[in-house]
Amino acid sequence: MNGWIGELFHPDNVDRTVDQLVEHQQVGRSSGQRDKVRERLTAAETKLHRLQAAIEAGAEPVALVDSLNRAQAEKAAAEAELANMTEPSALDRAEIYAMVDSLGDVGAALGGASVEKLARLYRDVRLDMWFDYEKEAVDATTSLRVNSAGVRGRSYTLTTTLRLS
Repeated sequence: MNGWIGELFHPDNVDRTVDQLVEHQQVGRSSGQRDKVRERLTAAETKLHRLQAAIEAGAEPVALVDSLNRAQAEKAAAEAELANMTEPSALDRAEIYAMVDSLGDVGAALGGASVEKLARLYRDVRLDMWFDYEKEAVDATTSLRVNSAGVRGRSYTLTTTLRLS
């Protein structure tokens, strides 16, 4: 594994690694949060439609006022939350190079480094591995993370995966 990491970040291969990261960016998006808000919006809209259909079918509108008001408030809150969410943009090549540079000399960190330095490097490259039983191969994923004011002041994660057969 150290050989793979060393190869990824070796000066001769940095351009290829950056190309892969640019192509496969999974910028630390809050897509899960956005999806939850969209689900709340859909649920509120569905509730409103059902209540309106009940009124059209003959239900007493006065009996449904509180439910209608609550559903309308839920809908407005979800719409406002979605409107205020910003979608982080993808990083450009220079920003990704800056992230890679922030790791320092990866080869030196791998060669004869203390356990603490290796642990820090593995944390910084966020190394994950899993075995694919059907293909009898290991999928290894590394993600660069940065929490820095220098890279648009946000936290980003960039991921690349390699299959080791």
